[in-house]
Amino acid sequence: MGHGDDARTRRPDGAGRAVQDRRWARDLVSAGRCAVALLTLLLLIDWGADTLSVRRGALWGTLALLLFLTLCPDRIRAGEGWLTSRRLLRTRRVRTDLLVSVRCLEGITQRLVFRDVFGERVELDPRVLVDNPDLWHRLHQDARRSLARGTLQCGSTALERLAERLDRETARTVFDLSDLQ
Repeated sequence: MGHGDDARTRRPDGAGRAVQDRRWARDLVSAGRCAVALLTLLLLIDWGADTLSVRRGALWGTLALLLFLTLCPDRIRAGEGWLTSRRLLRTRRVRTDLLVSVRCLEGITQRLVFRDVFGERVELDPRVLVDNPDLWHRLHQDARRSLARGTLQCGSTALERLAERLDRETARTVFDLSDLQ
C-alpha cells in the first residue's frame, strides 16, 4: 500500500484548503428527523391500536432506518485538483485537474457526472454547486485547468451551461436580498 506517489491519489502541489457542502450537516439532521418522525408515528399508531409487539417495533425501526439511509445526503468535498463524494458505505474520488468528461444527466433529478483520466467517476446534484459558490469556484478552476491541458474532451458546454445557471441563481439571490425585483 505504499503507493504514495501514485498520480491517482497524489494531490497537486500547493493543494489549498478543502471546501465542502455547507448544507450537508443540516440535510443529515433533516434525514434523521424524518426517520425518527416516521418511527414515532408508526409506534404510536401501533400502540394506539394495541398491536405493538417487539417484532412489529423491530419492523418499524428497520423501516425508519431504510428511510434514513435513502435520505442521507452525499458529503461533497473538493480541494485543489480533487473532488470526493462520500456516502455511508463508499467514497468516490475524481481528479478534477485531469477531467476527461463532464456530463449532465437529466431524469427525475438532474445529476452531474465527472470522469477523470483514470476512469474514476463522481456524481453529484448541481444544486450542491448552486448552494456552495466556493465549491463551484474550486471545481470550475480545476475544470478550466483540464480544458487547458487538453484532457477535457467532453463537457465544456455542460460546464458553460452550469456556470450560466449559477450566475442566474446568484443574481436572483442578490436581487431578492436587496429587494430590487
